[in-house]
Parts: sequence; C-alpha cells; structure tokens
Amino acid sequence: MLNDSDRIYTNLYGQQDWRLAAARVRGDWDGTANIMARGREALVEEMKTSGMRGRGGAGFPTGMKWSFMPKQSDGRPSYLVVNADESEPGTCKDRDIIRHEPHKLVEGCLIAGFAMGANTGFIYIRGEYYNEAQRLQEAIDEAYAAGLLGKNAADSGWDFELVLHRGAGAYICGEESALLESLEGKKGMPRMKPPFPAAMGLYGCPTTVNNVETIAGVPTIMRRGAAWFSALGRPKNSGTKIFCISGHVNKPCNVEEELGVPLKELIEKHAGGVRGGWDNLQAVIPGGASMPILNKEMCETQLMDFDSLAAVKSGLGSGAIIVMDKSTDVVKAIWRLSKFFKHESCGQCTPCREGTGWMMRMMDRIVQNQATRAEIALMEQVTAQVAGHTICAFGDAAAWPIQGMMRAFRPMVEQRAIDYQPPAVVPQAAE
Repeated sequence: MLNDSDRIYTNLYGQQDWRLAAARVRGDWDGTANIMARGREALVEEMKTSGMRGRGGAGFPTGMKWSFMPKQSDGRPSYLVVNADESEPGTCKDRDIIRHEPHKLVEGCLIAGFAMGANTGFIYIRGEYYNEAQRLQEAIDEAYAAGLLGKNAADSGWDFELVLHRGAGAYICGEESALLESLEGKKGMPRMKPPFPAAMGLYGCPTTVNNVETIAGVPTIMRRGAAWFSALGRPKNSGTKIFCISGHVNKPCNVEEELGVPLKELIEKHAGGVRGGWDNLQAVIPGGASMPILNKEMCETQLMDFDSLAAVKSGLGSGAIIVMDKSTDVVKAIWRLSKFFKHESCGQCTPCREGTGWMMRMMDRIVQNQATRAEIALMEQVTAQVAGHTICAFGDAAAWPIQGMMRAFRPMVEQRAIDYQPPAVVPQAAE
C-alpha cells in the first residue's frame, strides 16, 4: 500500500479547507518561482524522467507530449488546455481534485504553461459540474488576488492568464481535438490528425491538452523530484493514480494508490470488499465504461496499470473501477453502455455513426433473447469494422465493451441465443 508520506493528494476527501491559506499549509505554492527558475527545458526533462503518463485515459508520456511544443515562438501564442470534461461513466476523480485540491491544479497550470511556453491556459470543465466550476473559479480568483496568476505570476517573471470555460455536456468533448473545437465555439467534433494540436491546436496555435489529474500532480513532482515519482509504481507505469471504485462494493470510494496495485487489494482494502464477499464477484470494468470487462477469474491476479491491463486486452483508462456482483445481468449492463455510446456519437464518421446504432440494436435483441448465434457473430464483426476505423478513439470506446463481453462472457451471451427459433411465417390464404 502507498505510504501516506508519498500521497500527492492530502485533502482528497475534503477533511480540510480547500482555500489558498490551507492549501499553502499543505505545501501548495511553496517555492513555485524557484521551480520555474530552473528553466523550461529542465522542467520538460524532469517530467520525462518522472515517467508520468497522462491520467486522462490514453496514458501517453506527459513529458514527451510537452516536448512537442515549439521551443521558439513563430509569432503565434502557445496555449495550455486542461481537460476537465470527465464524462466517462464511473469516473469522478477530477471532480474531487477540483472540489478539495483546486490550488494543486491552478499551480500545475502555471508550471506546465511555463514549461511549454504558454502565457494563457484554459480549463474546460463539463457543464454538469456546476458547483465544482464555482469552486475552481473562486480558487483562480484567490490566486489572482495573491499575485500567483497574471503579470509576473508568483514572482516568477512569467505572465500567465488562466480562464475557466464551462462545456455543455457532451461526452465527445473529452476527446482533445473535439474539446478544442468546442472551446472555439463550434460543435464538438474531432479533427483529423495531423496536424496535431502541438502544431496547430486552439485558434490554429500550438496547444497541449492534458487531463486534470496529470496537471495537478505536476507541482509535487517538481518539488519532490522525478526520482521519487518514478520509484513508485512499476517500470513504465510510474507514480500514483486516483482510482474510483463504485458499483457492488460495501464502501464506494476514490483512493490514491501506486500504479500496479492488485485489483483485488483495491476492492478488498479500500472499498470494503464486494457486496456479499469476494466469491459473489462476477465482473469488473477496470477503467471506465469504455474499457473491456473482466470476469472474476481475471480479477484474481490482475494488476492495475497501463501495461498489465493492456496484456489482458483491457485498459486502465480513467482508473474507474465498476464492480458487478452475481446479481448483475452482465449482458444487459453492456447493452446499457452500448446505448450510451450510441447516444453520444458525434456522427462525423460513418462506421461510428451507423455502427453504434447497429451494436445497440443487436445487443437489445440479445437481452430480449431474440438473437441467433449468427447474429451474435455478426455483431462481433460489426465491432471489428467500427474499432480503429474512425477519426478519434470513440469508435474503439463503443466497440470495446462488447468485444470484452464476448471474450470474458461468451458462454453467457451464447446461452441467450441457444433456444431461439424465429417465429414461423403462416402463409395467408388467397382471397
């Protein structure tokens, strides 16, 4: 288990005040100017050495992403954009960071913005997070009032403006280029890549989009050093992660743990165990709704990090662990997710626009015991034609839950179709 001394988020449960004075007591905004005095390149290298991988879901190395930003400006401004859209079902980690540790995020924006040469940052927060947006704006206002943002931010010699922007409740705006489109006032639809945001992002300028948890962890890494962070977790999966544990557990919670912690340990030690005991476990979605489901046998030894979950054809995603006991109709649960993804598709790519509807309707037939085995095979074929064939990863996100269900629960799915016979067609007598 993670030592308390190694926790980045010391007020994750809101037991202390969130405001600037209390945040400073916990170590936030301590020596920020000294950190920035190391220089841009040193901060990017520190981030690379730490091994921090993006905490939004894709797990791309953060330092490498920062390094794509231009070293010298060609006349265009550079921007930092923080993704606080957090629309993945089961995920509420960024929400608690914003509620209880907003100054970690605000300070992280300043340091990250400086490291990539950005004088302006935007935080794009989902529209449903009304109270969280109010609190974050208060924290930003506090930072401005204390001279920590704006001209000569935190006495660092760097000017930095930070803007909070509320979205309008679309899942697709969690995809970085769709988020940029929405931020520009357009419909949230993903862009073709290349060009990538670091070359042409917000308003056609160099931009880096990072998740809330990624940016909020930056100040602590810079204070305690890359060696400290990289010593936590597992090789190529370093550091800590906030896991959101929900569903059929006795104590649903958010908890910060090292990457590579066993899934069973997370559920048993932090979430009070599965409702009715571990033997009552049926399935776990390990990283938010879009990650392929695991059955109980897979959960026994599963480690929670990017590479360990990729090895079993699932993913860490956002770190949202959804636990299902034996009372759950797994097939119906996946149908409900397919309905969600059908609803949230932006409709730009034909495989996704049409395929999500196909998958939802076929899952509907399976749930109602009206599908043949041939139709189940056809549904699998449709998932393969959607995943990997769209502009963004939404097509994959819609297909993976069904593909995971077929890998982990194929007998259960086929059982729903075994006894089905199409109704006989009675010929009508000629008049």
